[in-house]
Amino acid sequence: MIRDDLAAAVREALSALGVDPLPERVDLERPGRREHGDWSSNVALATAKKAGRNPRELAAQLVEHLSAAPPAHVLKVDLAGPGFVNFHLAPTWLHDILTEVVEAGPDGYAKPDLGQGRSVNVEFVSANPTGPVHAGHARGAAHGDSVARLLTRTGHAVTREFYINDRGVQMQKFGQSLAARKAGEEPPEGGYLGEYVTEWAQELPDDVDPVVWGEERALQDQREALGAFGVHFDEWFSELTLVDSGAIETTLAELLERGVAYEQDGATWLRSTDHGDDKDRVLVKSDGEYTYLLPDIAYHRDKFSRAEQLINVWGADHHGYIVRMKAAMASLGLDADALEIEIVQMVDLLKDGEPMKLSKRAGTVVELRDIVDEVGADAARLTYLLQSIDSRQTVDLAEVASQGMDNPVYYVQMAHARIHGITRRADEAGFPRGPLADADLSLLTHERELDVLRALSELPDVVRLATEDRAPHKVTTWVRDLAGAFHGFYHDCYVVGDGVSPELTQARLWLAESARIGLSIGLDLLGVSAPETM
Repeated sequence: MIRDDLAAAVREALSALGVDPLPERVDLERPGRREHGDWSSNVALATAKKAGRNPRELAAQLVEHLSAAPPAHVLKVDLAGPGFVNFHLAPTWLHDILTEVVEAGPDGYAKPDLGQGRSVNVEFVSANPTGPVHAGHARGAAHGDSVARLLTRTGHAVTREFYINDRGVQMQKFGQSLAARKAGEEPPEGGYLGEYVTEWAQELPDDVDPVVWGEERALQDQREALGAFGVHFDEWFSELTLVDSGAIETTLAELLERGVAYEQDGATWLRSTDHGDDKDRVLVKSDGEYTYLLPDIAYHRDKFSRAEQLINVWGADHHGYIVRMKAAMASLGLDADALEIEIVQMVDLLKDGEPMKLSKRAGTVVELRDIVDEVGADAARLTYLLQSIDSRQTVDLAEVASQGMDNPVYYVQMAHARIHGITRRADEAGFPRGPLADADLSLLTHERELDVLRALSELPDVVRLATEDRAPHKVTTWVRDLAGAFHGFYHDCYVVGDGVSPELTQARLWLAESARIGLSIGLDLLGVSAPETM
């Protein structure tokens, strides 16, 4: 890669200048302003103090040394500010990017092996099996699935997991509600009132346990709704299996044996204050009933037996749960740092600027299937992935459904469709794309062409950062930037037509193909389709 080549040249120059000690690594960044060049290094500022040199003088010496024998593709090296070394490159480095993208293809480009096979369990959504998945789960579903896609692309062995909370009073109330509706009666106090209960009750056989049947019916509905949203799970883990296997009792016994749990006032407590919690937490209440915490500890203990790293995507109401869960893992002697908990902030749903009406079936919530029916899975997913999950989001479904270039989903997918349109028109005009080896890429010098290639050169870094930071929205930002660059190329650079030589047509067809590959990678990481026509 060009950055590695430039870094090696800078390191060699530092050695030639007698800098001691040499830095462990030479960092290069893309300047924020184009006039500052294509790449910039602060190595003089970072190295000067230890080397006993003046930063700006050292940077000037580096510029002089590198200018005398410039590395490949370098047109000019100059000095900026207190000691930045800026590299201005010939377009040839971007032509090399085009070749790299095309030769690697969608399955090979921007695929850093960060994980090296490390096993990662990503748990998200985990809705109670008492009704449909609602819109409140949608943002976490899109985020969790995209994080899993990023991890898979970067060499991790990923398991997507859905935790089925099927133990407890809520399941009994759900079963009783189904049985009541089947008998033409009102659900019990604290029961479930949505129209879906009445609908499902008509399907309830006479000779089954309504709790067991109701759970499977709810899970069927959830699988269908999530599948329509493009989300599929490798593991559906039932909390009841923890009960049946004795894992909860085993976990409690281990905590007591380790001396990190104790009994007081008839209850059993976790000594979570030893690991940063503000107070110890109850595991077993004085009446012998488990709190929610103990089964959760047993569940995470089980997950650590199946994966080296755990990532949980939880709703905003779980923020206070993070410290105690990490404390519990540390109490079991597990690596609490290998448990990541991401909190998804709320989404305000609007339609034409007004709060969206509640689902007819669910009664008190908007269902996920309502969102998909309203705007489609692609539009919904990309919209939810526009912002970091740390920030509250407002989504107007009328805007998301609009078919215009102001709509980011339409804007990006239209760029992909335009690429296919260019290829079709070239074929119809008798200019099919020939072999890449025969294309004269040196003809690609228009600023619009170079903008597309600059965006493509950034994708490996974007994938790496988005994976490390668990930040799919960085991919969303990138696909919008690439789409914007391609739309600019589309408007200003004819591929086939009067005044365009056959040689330039071939070069621009390969430019379009490289953009197609980049867009397909980015959209796949977001779980969004890449249409050929719109």
